[in-house]
Amino acid sequence: MQSDATVVMATRIEAEVYQQLKAAIPELVYYPTARICSLSKPQAPTQIGTVSILTAGTADIPVAEEAAITAELCGFGVVRLWDVGVAGIHRLLSNSQVVYEADVLIVVAGMEGALPSVVAGMADCPVIAVPTSIGYGAGFGGIAPLLTMLNSCAAGIGVVNIDNGFGAAILAGQILRTAQKINKDRDK
Repeated sequence: MQSDATVVMATRIEAEVYQQLKAAIPELVYYPTARICSLSKPQAPTQIGTVSILTAGTADIPVAEEAAITAELCGFGVVRLWDVGVAGIHRLLSNSQVVYEADVLIVVAGMEGALPSVVAGMADCPVIAVPTSIGYGAGFGGIAPLLTMLNSCAAGIGVVNIDNGFGAAILAGQILRTAQKINKDRDK
């Protein structure tokens, strides 16, 4: 994502690898839940737009945090809402303002992957669906939620690959920057 500063980060870094890297690069920052290393910490948002990130369950949080940290490092404001899946839909409905106020939504879900469709039915902004390989039963390592998300009848959903929180955050940033560019062009 383009911003005023260069973002240097690495994804999918396990704690043991971070320790080895930290010995060589003392200023390295580690985000263990997201498994991200970076040469900087998130600052106050420098980009216009808010990325709201929702998870169906708590097991989806590592993928969601990968998206959240990526978006924050790239200068976007992030709102987190965890464990609001269809099995406890009352939690989503009691936090519906998060959906209504978002500029872009990233919705992370494993199991059957139904949450992005529900959220897209409530939202008037782009929804980026992220299937996860989390869950029990016949999830087939994320294939089941991926297929559910790809087959959604709700409009405005884009789907990234299984466990791709990083890719979802990059796409969200591109959407927000494109909207900003279009608005600037109109103002000329």
